[in-house]
Amino acid sequence: MDSLILFFSGLRWQDIADILLNSYILFRLYVLFRGTNVIRMIMAIAMLWMIERLAVNMGLIVTSWAMQGIIAVAALIIIIVFRNEIAGVLQTRNLKSFFWGIPRRQVRTPVDIIVESVYELARRKLGALIVLPLNKGLEGVVQSGVAWQGKLSREMLVSIFWHGTPVHDGAVIVQGDRVVEVAAILPLSKRSDLPTHFGTRHRAAMGLAEQTDALVIVVSEERGHVTVFKDESFIHIHDNIELDQLLRGHAGEEGEVRGLKRQTLELGLAAMICLVSITTVWFSFARGLESLINIEVPVEFMNRDAHMEIFDVSNSSVKLQLSGSGALLKSVRADQVKVKLNLANTMPGSNHLIISRDTIFLPPGIKLKQVDPQVLVVNVDVPVEKILPIQADWIGKLEPSLILKDVRLVPNTVKVVGASLMLKNIETIYTEKISLETIATGGTTTVGLVLQPSSLKLKNSARNRVDVIYRVKRRSPESS
Repeated sequence: MDSLILFFSGLRWQDIADILLNSYILFRLYVLFRGTNVIRMIMAIAMLWMIERLAVNMGLIVTSWAMQGIIAVAALIIIIVFRNEIAGVLQTRNLKSFFWGIPRRQVRTPVDIIVESVYELARRKLGALIVLPLNKGLEGVVQSGVAWQGKLSREMLVSIFWHGTPVHDGAVIVQGDRVVEVAAILPLSKRSDLPTHFGTRHRAAMGLAEQTDALVIVVSEERGHVTVFKDESFIHIHDNIELDQLLRGHAGEEGEVRGLKRQTLELGLAAMICLVSITTVWFSFARGLESLINIEVPVEFMNRDAHMEIFDVSNSSVKLQLSGSGALLKSVRADQVKVKLNLANTMPGSNHLIISRDTIFLPPGIKLKQVDPQVLVVNVDVPVEKILPIQADWIGKLEPSLILKDVRLVPNTVKVVGASLMLKNIETIYTEKISLETIATGGTTTVGLVLQPSSLKLKNSARNRVDVIYRVKRRSPESS
């Protein structure tokens, strides 16, 4: 549960927008190409991609390379083989249907007109082949048709299949109340168990029914019999009432309601699958392309007691090793990474503060790998003032013939500000080193003060140097 919370807490609003946008694009591709062979090929490529990712995770190098090659070839096959279907979608003039509209596959069909037309054709013994698509598209299955887009009527169907017309040998495709295509060529079935009296029209109707969910009506030219083909089966129709019931069950009023519910359920499930798929892909790429960077961040101290000050810190900055996607790490700015330590519970003196994940603030999507150092020593105390004497710090030796007779410092005291606990043990402030070996005569030298520890401060920073006035004399011959 904690890992799940950590995962979602690492999501940026950009990541959520990225996932939603690509999920919608994938969903739109499904809506536009559903029922066609294009969507089936895309689903096959998705399966191959999942196998390729599984092979990469399992360390199967050759298998992953092979899958990558197959995916690339499959993408080219889709573009080349199904270019007409793709072009038909991309050339749409209705932007609403392209970007956010959802076309309804189930359209009300005038069943009475079709029944009357079929039995008029049967009475006249005019061979006919009528296709009523349902949900699956016919693109890539039906070929060489002539676009028609005419209003469906009995007179139109009879005239299309009348002997001598240029389009009477092909199939008619009816969608809703319109004839959308005539003279279409259907794929022939290769089944060997069909009745011997079935001709080319019957085999074409069975071939289309085997590959799609369309209902195909065949009127025999020789006997005037009516046969309906659907889902690899066929039914001999004996009268117009039987045909009417069959057609209404396929695309009538009740079928339209069921089709609408089925379509809503189908699209809802497809949207959910698209969202889960894109989220999985994003997670795979975001974690699979993980990179590391090292960054040095200054430490910020919060909630310090107003009466105390920080006099010493073991480290003023810490080194952090961060992980995340390469693109995300490149966008990280220095001011987006913070290390904040809480001084509310510190006591006067040295305090050991642990740098944990709770004290480090990172941009969403960035993970902490390592901290150096993990503990800081912070010296806090109440600042006090103390007047301390100044003492010269001599080094080396005078010439044997010389004696340091007198030394005077101006000023000889200094007011120091520091931690109360620290100043208790300090009684003297020393000057910088003064070499005795360079002294030959009396004089004055100006030197700075050495403040140890470095957290000590002078009350008056302008008086950080003192004059050392000294006198020397030569030893008498008797003393030497």
